[in-house]
Amino acid sequence: MAVSSNLTNFTSVSLNSARILSSTNRSCICSVPLSNKYSSRSSSGISASGINVRRPMSVKSMSSSSFGSRLEESVKKTVEENPVVVYSKSWCSYSAEVKSLFKRLGVEPAVIELDELGAQGPQVQKVLERLTGQHTVPNVFIGGKHIGGCTDTVKLHRKGELEPLLAEAKSKNTQT
Repeated sequence: MAVSSNLTNFTSVSLNSARILSSTNRSCICSVPLSNKYSSRSSSGISASGINVRRPMSVKSMSSSSFGSRLEESVKKTVEENPVVVYSKSWCSYSAEVKSLFKRLGVEPAVIELDELGAQGPQVQKVLERLTGQHTVPNVFIGGKHIGGCTDTVKLHRKGELEPLLAEAKSKNTQT
């Protein structure tokens, strides 16, 4: 994918895995992630105030576990091969807001609708939580780095920091 000046449709990516894990928890989560601004971080990812904080991280630095490792590898590959990736749910208003923002900016993200993956959707969401610490959607990656959710993405846009990240991701993608 590349940044496009004329976006008409979002691209959907199918996560094909040889092993589909059974789903014991089919609950769907969609909420605004908590802000980690002014939070002091501990090594566990929990701030002194008890708020779960996330830091941008490179997918390449994330370790692989045995449980769901094929799904994990699929997620990592998707994030590494696409400049912008949004893990979403088709009915989630926060996911719709992020996709709309990217559309207004002329960006064509790889969009993975977790609620359209069947039994694999909740398992992918668990993998994303393990990799990023974020259990909500949207779950946004730019240039291989976890950005966060809707609030984080909109905040970057308002601060004028989103477009440079997108440009850097586009240039990195065209060089490979």
